Amino acid sequence: MTAVAENPSSVQETPKPPVVSFDTSPENYHHWRLDIDGEIATLTLAVDENAGLVPGYELKMNSYDLGVDIELYDAVQRLRFEHPQVKAVIVTGGMERMFCAGANIRMLAQSSHSWKVNFCKFTNETRNGIEDATEHSGQTYIAAVNGTAAGGGYELALACDDIVLVDDGSSAVSLPEVPLLGVLPGTGGLTRVVDKRHVRKDLADVFATKSDGIKGKTAVSWGLVDATVPRGRFLDEVRDRAKAAAARSPRPGDARGVQLTPLDRVESGDTITYPFVEAKLVRDERRVDITITAPDAAPPADAAGVLEQGVDYWPMALARALDDVILRLRTNELELGVWTFRTQGDKDLVLAYDQQLLDLADDWFVNEVRYYLKRTLKRLDVTSRSLVAIIEPGSAFAGTLFEIAMACDRQYMLEGVFEDVDPDADPATVVVGEVNFGTYPMGNGLTRLESRFYGRGDAVQAVRDRIGEALDAAAASELGLVTMTPDDIDWEDELRIALEERASLSPDALTGMEANHRFVGPETVETKIFGRLTAWQNWIFYRPNASGPEGALRRFGTGQRADYDLKRV
Repeated sequence: MTAVAENPSSVQETPKPPVVSFDTSPENYHHWRLDIDGEIATLTLAVDENAGLVPGYELKMNSYDLGVDIELYDAVQRLRFEHPQVKAVIVTGGMERMFCAGANIRMLAQSSHSWKVNFCKFTNETRNGIEDATEHSGQTYIAAVNGTAAGGGYELALACDDIVLVDDGSSAVSLPEVPLLGVLPGTGGLTRVVDKRHVRKDLADVFATKSDGIKGKTAVSWGLVDATVPRGRFLDEVRDRAKAAAARSPRPGDARGVQLTPLDRVESGDTITYPFVEAKLVRDERRVDITITAPDAAPPADAAGVLEQGVDYWPMALARALDDVILRLRTNELELGVWTFRTQGDKDLVLAYDQQLLDLADDWFVNEVRYYLKRTLKRLDVTSRSLVAIIEPGSAFAGTLFEIAMACDRQYMLEGVFEDVDPDADPATVVVGEVNFGTYPMGNGLTRLESRFYGRGDAVQAVRDRIGEALDAAAASELGLVTMTPDDIDWEDELRIALEERASLSPDALTGMEANHRFVGPETVETKIFGRLTAWQNWIFYRPNASGPEGALRRFGTGQRADYDLKRV
């Protein structure tokens, strides 16, 4: 995540963070170049050092901040959706003898704690997206490490499937956060070295405490890179590897891509509205009320019709809107700690689209939409907010939308109807669909139902036996799918008390509690990365050894050593 040769003789106080937008496109990039040559794309990191997202630092030595990663996320998304012909992606540096020096240290030193942690989280999600593209989209990412790759620069390379390091006697890969900055590689470096690349743990220990890194053949023999090549043959070797990866890819070579046009988002006061998603910010109660609307028409007849709808295809529109609102709220609205989720509309139409996602799974665009929904739901899982599903008459919690209810920490479902409002209404129901049994796995590799009923296969099977049924409050409660089912008399008070109580509790304690409860069962590289970010890096960022006035982040580049409290905790 870090390692930048800055010289901050004095570090400014934390500036007020900007309102962050995640909207961008290649013609507006400041830091990345995206070049397409048939089946092979090249992403070149050439950071504009004067285009930082926040004033107060320069992005020297190809270092990055959140703005750089926003562009990278956009590029990865566009490669998957707009360029189906691309089967291999080369990631390289645009500076002489410099791949990437990692996250900008001066930026980190002046940032608030929450900014640092959210920055690391988004960066992790983007790295995971690169790995997801390689695994599920047939777009193999190859790191062409043309010079030094330090900290987050090497972590970017680690997200790629293949790492080729130039052998020029000086270029090295390193994770210098521990010896230089008193922190950890926050975007999964330590975990990917041992869990993904299978580097022996004693060698990984040496590597992570060796600030100048490892070069050439030693880096290959330790497993830190896949190959090292002299500069004269470097580009040819990378290109050959990209061609070989492209030859293995199942992506269609002649398909028409889907343009990721600007989001149709309207902000009015404390309301953010998209097609099918609306978020109302209830500031005095420290809450966001999010409502998702089911599709208003049947799905297209075939894959050609789906492609024709493009970004307006309901599952795609839902994924884009939900992805954007999660990112905007998570980054800009730190005090709104409770998010409620409601749905409305026709459950049958939701299930019809779900069936199409299953039936057309071999179509490249439908495949991409499914995995986009999976990644968006994962983003919700690792969001440090209390999530509450509210299930009322007219709700559309079915299939994919029911998955959102299962992502929540609690589910409140009205028993019966609101007698004073609409006594003739149909009571609320939920419908479990086939997609709830494996289409959208969590980071731990389990479905949300398996996580909910961890170690209770009989409970999961009981739910599976009721696929497609409209389950009322009594049935949903019996199956364990909802937390509470108040009736009309108690509904308003029960919900109000629960939401007020949640908003009054310690945000730090809630973040730890929710993360523990959401991610039961087996560990994966992904859960380790996010769990260790939340627990270890979160804690380390607070400690004076790293972030205090005499800590390593503040003193890096000044010529003064950090003044550590040497007591082990």
